[in-house]
Amino acid sequence: MTDAVISAQHLDLTFQTGDGPVHALRDVNLTIDKGDFVSFIGPSGCGKTTFLRCIAGLETPTGGDLTVNGMTPDEARKARAYGYVFQAAGLYPWRTIGGNIRLPLEIMGFSKADQAERVKRVLELVDLAGFEKKYPWQLSGGMQQRASIARALAFDADILLMDEPFGALDEIVRDHLNEELLKLWARTEKTIGFVTHSIPEAVYLSTKIVVMSPRPGRITDVIDSPLPRERPLDIRDTPEFIAIAHRVREGLRAGHQED
Repeated sequence: MTDAVISAQHLDLTFQTGDGPVHALRDVNLTIDKGDFVSFIGPSGCGKTTFLRCIAGLETPTGGDLTVNGMTPDEARKARAYGYVFQAAGLYPWRTIGGNIRLPLEIMGFSKADQAERVKRVLELVDLAGFEKKYPWQLSGGMQQRASIARALAFDADILLMDEPFGALDEIVRDHLNEELLKLWARTEKTIGFVTHSIPEAVYLSTKIVVMSPRPGRITDVIDSPLPRERPLDIRDTPEFIAIAHRVREGLRAGHQED
C-alpha cells in the first residue's frame, strides 16, 4: 500500500450546456500522497478549480475514478475529510472571528467546551490569538483570509483544499502569508491541494506542482520539487528555484501549443 490520500485515474468531466458540451477535464491521472503540498497551476478556465471541487465532492466527474482517503469524494465530504478555503474569505460580517470559526463546529455538534478549545488553538496556529471577539470588518484582508484558514482547520481534517486563497491580496501580504502557510503546513502535517495562477507562489510552496493545459483540462507536467521543506523567501533567487519556475513556464507553454 502507498500513502496515497487522493487518487485520480482517467478522470473526465463534461458539463452539458445550452451551447453544447463543455469538456472541463480530460484523462486526468494524479496521485497525492499524505503530507504532500500540491499546487495546481494553469491558465484561466483550465479546470484547476473544477478538479479541486471534484476532490471535495462539489462536482461529479463524468468518467474515470477518483478516491479521497480510499472513499468516494461524496463519502469523504460526509466524513469531513477536508477543509476548504475559497478565494474570498467568506466570513459572516455579523459574527465575530471566533463565531465564524465556531460555525462549522456548531453544525457538527461539537460541545461548547470543545468549540472553545478548538477556536483558541486554530487562532494561535494562524497568528490571530486575541482577535476572537473582533468582527471581520475590523481586520485587514490578509487577516480575514487567515481567519478563513483557521475555520477550515477547526475540525482537524487531514486534507486542506485551497482555491487561490491569496489571489486578491497585494504582493507583500501574499509573500507573508506564503511564509505563514509553510510554517502552518510544517506544524500540522496536513495534505494540501492549492490552486494558484502564480508561478513563484506554486514553486515556493509546493512539494509537487501540477501544470494543466487550457480546456479541456489535462495535466501537461507533474514536477516533484527538490527544494528543502524549510524555505526562506530568498530561496526564490536561487538557481534551483529559477530552474523549476522555468520548467513550469515551459509546461504552460506546451499546453497552449497542444491546444
